[in-house]
Amino acid sequence: MIRVVLPPPLRILAKTGPEICVVVDGPVTQRSVLDAVERAYPMLRGTLRDQETHRRRPLVRFFACEDDLSNEAVDALLPADVARGDEPLLIIGAIAGG
Repeated sequence: MIRVVLPPPLRILAKTGPEICVVVDGPVTQRSVLDAVERAYPMLRGTLRDQETHRRRPLVRFFACEDDLSNEAVDALLPADVARGDEPLLIIGAIAGG
Protein backbone atom coordinates (compact mmCIF):
# COMPACT_ATOMS: atom_id res chain seq x y z
CA MET A 1 0.00 0.00 0.00
CA ILE A 2 1.26 3.43 -0.94
CA ARG A 3 0.33 6.27 1.40
CA VAL A 4 -0.58 9.59 -0.20
CA VAL A 5 -1.28 12.83 1.67
CA LEU A 6 -3.65 15.20 -0.12
CA PRO A 7 -4.01 18.97 0.33
CA PRO A 8 -7.30 20.17 1.92
CA PRO A 9 -9.10 21.19 -1.31
CA LEU A 10 -8.52 17.73 -2.81
CA ARG A 11 -9.58 16.02 0.43
CA ILE A 12 -12.89 17.83 0.16
CA LEU A 13 -13.29 16.91 -3.51
CA ALA A 14 -12.44 13.25 -2.82
CA LYS A 15 -14.52 13.19 0.38
CA THR A 16 -11.68 11.63 2.31
CA GLY A 17 -9.30 12.32 5.16
CA PRO A 18 -5.81 13.75 4.86
CA GLU A 19 -4.19 10.44 3.90
CA ILE A 20 -5.30 7.84 1.40
CA CYS A 21 -3.80 4.47 0.53
CA VAL A 22 -3.58 3.02 -2.96
CA VAL A 23 -2.27 -0.21 -4.40
CA VAL A 24 0.38 0.04 -7.10
CA ASP A 25 1.26 -2.96 -9.22
CA GLY A 26 4.78 -2.87 -10.54
CA PRO A 27 7.37 -0.14 -10.02
CA VAL A 28 6.38 2.67 -7.65
CA THR A 29 6.77 5.88 -9.66
CA GLN A 30 4.94 9.20 -9.73
CA ARG A 31 3.04 7.95 -12.78
CA SER A 32 1.99 4.65 -11.22
CA VAL A 33 0.93 6.28 -7.95
CA LEU A 34 -1.07 9.02 -9.70
CA ASP A 35 -2.67 6.40 -11.96
CA ALA A 36 -3.72 4.47 -8.84
CA VAL A 37 -5.02 7.63 -7.12
CA GLU A 38 -7.09 8.56 -10.19
CA ARG A 39 -8.48 5.00 -10.43
CA ALA A 40 -9.49 4.99 -6.77
CA TYR A 41 -10.70 8.63 -6.76
CA PRO A 42 -11.91 9.44 -10.30
CA MET A 43 -13.12 12.86 -9.15
CA LEU A 44 -9.43 13.86 -8.86
CA ARG A 45 -8.72 13.28 -12.57
CA GLY A 46 -7.35 16.46 -14.04
CA THR A 47 -6.58 18.08 -10.68
CA LEU A 48 -3.05 16.73 -10.19
CA ARG A 49 -1.98 16.50 -13.81
CA ASP A 50 -3.30 17.45 -17.22
CA GLN A 51 -5.53 14.69 -18.59
CA GLU A 52 -4.14 14.98 -22.13
CA THR A 53 -0.40 15.33 -21.49
CA HIS A 54 -0.28 13.77 -17.99
CA ARG A 55 2.11 16.56 -16.96
CA ARG A 56 1.97 17.84 -13.40
CA ARG A 57 -0.23 20.88 -12.90
CA PRO A 58 1.96 23.98 -12.33
CA LEU A 59 0.72 24.63 -8.78
CA VAL A 60 0.96 21.01 -7.63
CA ARG A 61 4.15 19.78 -5.97
CA PHE A 62 5.23 16.28 -4.88
CA PHE A 63 7.41 15.62 -1.84
CA ALA A 64 8.68 12.47 -0.17
CA CYS A 65 11.29 11.86 2.50
CA GLU A 66 11.91 15.63 2.78
CA ASP A 67 12.79 15.89 -0.93
CA ASP A 68 10.96 17.86 -3.63
CA LEU A 69 10.23 15.33 -6.36
CA SER A 70 8.12 17.68 -8.48
CA ASN A 71 10.63 17.98 -11.30
CA GLU A 72 11.79 14.36 -11.28
CA ALA A 73 10.96 12.16 -14.25
CA VAL A 74 7.46 10.69 -13.86
CA ASP A 75 8.83 7.19 -14.37
CA ALA A 76 11.71 7.52 -11.89
CA LEU A 77 11.37 5.22 -8.91
CA LEU A 78 10.07 6.88 -5.76
CA PRO A 79 12.14 6.46 -2.57
CA ALA A 80 12.12 2.97 -1.07
CA ASP A 81 10.44 4.29 2.12
CA VAL A 82 7.46 5.40 0.01
CA ALA A 83 7.35 2.09 -1.89
CA ARG A 84 7.29 0.18 1.43
CA GLY A 85 4.56 2.42 2.86
CA ASP A 86 6.82 3.72 5.63
CA GLU A 87 6.63 7.31 4.33
CA PRO A 88 3.84 9.00 2.39
CA LEU A 89 3.98 10.80 -0.92
CA LEU A 90 2.94 14.35 -0.09
CA ILE A 91 0.91 16.25 -2.66
CA ILE A 92 1.08 19.95 -1.91
CA GLY A 93 -0.82 22.79 -3.52
CA ALA A 94 1.68 25.58 -4.15
CA ILE A 95 0.72 29.12 -3.18
CA ALA A 96 0.99 31.89 -5.75
CA GLY A 97 0.10 35.52 -5.78
CA GLY A 98 1.53 38.87 -5.10
